[in-house]
Amino acid sequence: MKKLLLLIAFLFGFTVFAQSTEFSITGKVIDSKTKQPLPYATIILVLSSEKTKKVSTDDQGNYLLKNTSGNYQLKVEFMSYKTHTTNNFELNQDLVQNISLEEDINQLDEVNVIAEKSGVELKLDKKVFNVGKDILSRGGSANDILNNVPSVNVDVAGVVSLRGNNSVTVLINGKPSMLTNNNGLSQISSANIEKVEVITNPSAAYEAQGGGGIINIVLKKNSIKGFNASVQGGIGNPTNYNMNANVSYKTEKINLFSNLGYRDMNIYAWNKQYQRNFNNGVTTILNQNDDIKRSDNTTSIYIGGDYYINDKNTLTGSYYHSKNKSTDIIKYNYNYSDMMNKTDSIISRSQKYEEPQIYNALELNYVKTFDKKDKKWTSSLQYVFWNDDENQYIDQQRIYPDESPVSNLYTNDIESSNDIFIKSDFVNPINENSKIEMGIRSDLRAIRSDYYTILDDVLQNQFTNKLKYDENLYSAYFQFSSKIKRFNYLLGLRSELSDIKISDTKNTFNNAKNYINLFPTVHLVYNLTPKTDFQLSYSKRINRPRFWQLNPFSGLSDLRNLTVGNPDLDPMFINSFELTVLTKSGKFSLNPSVYYQHTNNFFEYIVERTSENYFINTPVNLGTENRYGAEVSATYNPTKWLRLSLDFNYYAFKQEGSYKDVSYNAKDQTWLSSFRSIIKFPKIISGDFSFRYRGKNQGVQTLTQAQYSANLGLSKDFFGDKMSVTLNVNNLFDSQIRKRETITSSYYLQSEYKTQGRYVNLTVIYRFNRNKTEADRLPDNM
Repeated sequence: MKKLLLLIAFLFGFTVFAQSTEFSITGKVIDSKTKQPLPYATIILVLSSEKTKKVSTDDQGNYLLKNTSGNYQLKVEFMSYKTHTTNNFELNQDLVQNISLEEDINQLDEVNVIAEKSGVELKLDKKVFNVGKDILSRGGSANDILNNVPSVNVDVAGVVSLRGNNSVTVLINGKPSMLTNNNGLSQISSANIEKVEVITNPSAAYEAQGGGGIINIVLKKNSIKGFNASVQGGIGNPTNYNMNANVSYKTEKINLFSNLGYRDMNIYAWNKQYQRNFNNGVTTILNQNDDIKRSDNTTSIYIGGDYYINDKNTLTGSYYHSKNKSTDIIKYNYNYSDMMNKTDSIISRSQKYEEPQIYNALELNYVKTFDKKDKKWTSSLQYVFWNDDENQYIDQQRIYPDESPVSNLYTNDIESSNDIFIKSDFVNPINENSKIEMGIRSDLRAIRSDYYTILDDVLQNQFTNKLKYDENLYSAYFQFSSKIKRFNYLLGLRSELSDIKISDTKNTFNNAKNYINLFPTVHLVYNLTPKTDFQLSYSKRINRPRFWQLNPFSGLSDLRNLTVGNPDLDPMFINSFELTVLTKSGKFSLNPSVYYQHTNNFFEYIVERTSENYFINTPVNLGTENRYGAEVSATYNPTKWLRLSLDFNYYAFKQEGSYKDVSYNAKDQTWLSSFRSIIKFPKIISGDFSFRYRGKNQGVQTLTQAQYSANLGLSKDFFGDKMSVTLNVNNLFDSQIRKRETITSSYYLQSEYKTQGRYVNLTVIYRFNRNKTEADRLPDNM
């Protein structure tokens, strides 16, 4: 059942002649089933002058409000309970208002989140991270937000993983987007994001893509009546200038919203690699050092509106546009030596990389409701078109023992895409305890790539080609859910037809993949006690290769360490099982779970050495993977001003497979954890501290060492919460360094990659006709 956002009632109020005598409203807030008191619930007295007065219940569920006479409403909110709103009442004497709240944690439906809720909410089918409450992400990007979400990690290359598994699908507003590939999430400002949903074992209503689960990034829209706006500006060190404006206007018939953003930032990084090769009894050594400066300049606009045709029909249209220019300056230094570390030669290589990118998304949504409660039909159409122009200017020269002529290399890759997504869903309750859901969907994608290379003014035919990629997916699903006393169940079946083609103009490859698959899902919930629920779930998933994993033309910035795609890569299939427990008791919430995944035809990157002692990374299908783990998420509110959260995930895996008659088997176990503390002293200051740790991990070839990082943020409100000033320090201990080691019989590789150092951001937000508690959110029709 959907939760309602805090609505500010427009009531006819008292005037300057109103009586000044204060009256009291007292009462107790309890659970409607157990009759137990609910401590720290939020009580909101909605005043007729468009203001609110708030208090929290004490540890016994009691509250006390005082105000002058007038006409008011009471609203009561508490995490995982339905919002309760009283009828208008006249306050002209002391009143007693006892309130019972109904739980809302057992529904598997979408849940809209209000701003007053906790930063992380635990649901039986998902975790919801409310960005509006996140101090640490202000002034950052979507990557910064995801790195603050429990169980989610974004590595130095922008690869997103969930519970250590990078075969995860990232959606924007419930739909696929090319901005989720190739570190494109760094282009999305954190100010544009309302919440992040993490779904580890999705139902049949979701697309089957993503063996590791689904992460859904929800962009902001308005739900507050009248005109309101907020403006955000920030500076950082290293350079991080950002501005964002959110303006909206809502009436009974229309809801207009817009979001404008600008960001200019620099990132300073470095890479070190030590390489030892063994050839016919001869040992050679290469020490490589790279200095990297990345600059990103991004502007974006998100505009749209809802038209309320009547109380049962809503039409929504929106347009998102992003323009980004990336400029990278990289200096490479290659020092070759013999086994005695005597320098043989030194090569200097420099690269200037420029990539203008334009992304557009048009979307139309229609929502129809019926007289029958919870019966709903939704349809959406999205058209996405984008292009980028990747340019590499590379100079290389031997500088020791003598200087050679400078060699000039230029590469250009123009990529473009036209994507159409069509989706329609229907929900029909059969009775109070049962309902059916069904839907259809089409994902049509056409990507074109034109790649060419010029070396010293001569066209290099071996690196010049045009590529066509067409991916057409057609799907349908049916779900039935019901409740029998304490037992809830959801049974679903999804069918997906995949028609995928990739080819080049030289006819070096022309691959077509056409297959249809069934994806069953089962979710079983048992209410052991009013405070404890068990859920057992199963889903079958698919992980299709991404375009960049298929594209063999990926750039020549570092010929000695190339990553190329494999156009013949096949999808992998995953069977996923999960047992979850959700228990809460006043100040404490606990969400332990255990999970198991079996994957067939899994693919992994394999490192191969060429005859020139260069290395090529390419994804290949290997064999099977078995992965199992346990996760615990806990939150604790010992006082009104302190919130503690802990997320711990342990997993082990076993991979078995072969490629080119070589066995690639791996077996390992590791863990990752995050801790967060939020301190709030109203009208004084708020603080936020997080610490993340990721244990070392052994893959089929490469060992990745443990990593840790910490972030710190402080926020202060001014002018009655109209303005907020936030200072945050990311990578507090300057510890974000990825260390890897590969050992084989013919070579040894050791590398360290530092994506960025410590960085500090100062952000100021000012709100017009809006308090900080009145955050944007997505309406029910999204």
